[in-house]
Amino acid sequence: MSKKFFVKIVTDPDVDLRKCVVGIACAAQAINDGHDVDVFFAANGVKMLNAGFIENLNNSGMLPSGMISNMMETVSNGAANVYCSTGSQAANGVTPENAAQKLLAGYDIG
Repeated sequence: MSKKFFVKIVTDPDVDLRKCVVGIACAAQAINDGHDVDVFFAANGVKMLNAGFIENLNNSGMLPSGMISNMMETVSNGAANVYCSTGSQAANGVTPENAAQKLLAGYDIG
């Protein structure tokens, strides 16, 4: 039986990366297990949607190579819905004008 999950990512990954990664990992695993998952990114948790941030994290050596990219791809492609606070994105320098260059593929703030 499929269950419904709502995962909220609000922690600044520069402050507590583990909390962000665990939230993304839980969402990705629930998706892989066939559950209906909605994910909401707000506050500084929106950094997890920033392509440059994810690339730097992948290259940092803090996590196994490609792990966070793979999990974010699972969330992006498999979540029932992904929500994002545009105000939080704006506070982190992402606007409708530069979103295509800054966010992971498939995300927009229009």
